[in-house]
Amino acid sequence: MPTTPSRSPLCTRDSLAADLRDLGVRPGETLLVHSSLSSLGLVCGGRVAVVEALLDALGPAGTLAVPAHSGQYSDPAGWQHPPVPEQWWPRIRAAMPVYDPATAPSRGIGVIPEAVRTWPGALRSAHPQTSFAAIGPGASALTEGHAPDCRLGERSPLARLEEAGARVLLLGAGFGSCTAFHLAEYRTSSPLVDNSFPAMTPQGRTWLTVRDTSISDEGFEELGAAYEKECAVVRGGVGGARALLFPLAEAVAYAEGWLPLHRPRS
Repeated sequence: MPTTPSRSPLCTRDSLAADLRDLGVRPGETLLVHSSLSSLGLVCGGRVAVVEALLDALGPAGTLAVPAHSGQYSDPAGWQHPPVPEQWWPRIRAAMPVYDPATAPSRGIGVIPEAVRTWPGALRSAHPQTSFAAIGPGASALTEGHAPDCRLGERSPLARLEEAGARVLLLGAGFGSCTAFHLAEYRTSSPLVDNSFPAMTPQGRTWLTVRDTSISDEGFEELGAAYEKECAVVRGGVGGARALLFPLAEAVAYAEGWLPLHRPRS
């Protein structure tokens, strides 16, 4: 019995690498990637083939970075997907393991970042909730020094990516996923909030609460649409996915001007 032809393209490591090069990904550059595997079509080799294609396009001198966030290392009082009963909160706080960059799974950011996180030689930053993973010669400089009271600000990999002249690739992902915009929140007088997680100290495990800048992706899609209209964003296709490529520093600078006007905070 004949099968129904798929409307999704068939992608391979080589075809994806060629698409990335055609889009403008350059050998030797530093690239922060937000991605959706399903948007690409049928990928022969799955998430592994996508990472291989990205590394092929970047070459041995390039550095690949991804968010490797793990929001499960947080206060259960703020959990919403799903919420948990209040009577469980003390037990969860007491039993939650301390974040280990080598073993803590990423969550809510797709399967490609998880493939990068577990890639041979990959490095990962130390923040228990908003870590980044990276592969390549620039990985150490990007991931070191991620402060526990700075999720996505000046002492996070985002600022190191900015210093490195990184570009952002949205690979089947929207501007709502663009973590670079959060760096602008730290520069636009966003309020401070308490942030809690288990941590290891010289005295042993403790439940640590720090003061950090409030972060939210509210309005990021609108921010991204405005940025895309006014700046030279490279647009194209990779497999079946819509892809956008742009300088991280330029996007952050644009967000610094946009956020106070469109999302004022007290």
